[in-house]
Amino acid sequence: MSKPILNQIGTTFIPVSDIERARDWYCDILGLPADGEVLFGHLYILPMNGTDIVLDSKIFSEETIYKAPPFHFNTNHIEEAYEYMKSKNVEFTTDIEGNWFNFKDPDGNLLMVCQC
Repeated sequence: MSKPILNQIGTTFIPVSDIERARDWYCDILGLPADGEVLFGHLYILPMNGTDIVLDSKIFSEETIYKAPPFHFNTNHIEEAYEYMKSKNVEFTTDIEGNWFNFKDPDGNLLMVCQC
C-alpha cells in the first residue's frame, strides 16, 4: 500500500492580528519586498528559500500565539543576527545561548534564530 502523505512540509502558518502590519514587519527583518498581494483579506505568503511562511490573520487569537518557536530562521553569524534584531527593537526572550536566541514578533509569537 502506498503512503499518500509525503514527508515534506508545504508551508508554515503564523497567526497575526494585522496582516499588513505583520507583512511589513516580517518583510523588513527578512529583507523581502512587501509588495506581494494579501490573499482573501487575511493571508500573506513570505517567499522563503525552502518552506514558505504564511502569515494568517484569520487564525489569530490569544490561544494561537506561539509559546514555543515552531521553527528557526537560519543564520551564518549568530552575533550579527542578534545585533541586527536588537536594532529592530524586538523583544528578546533569551540572549545568545550557544548558537541560537529567541525573540517575539509584534503579536507575541515566539521565534528563534539559529546558526547552523
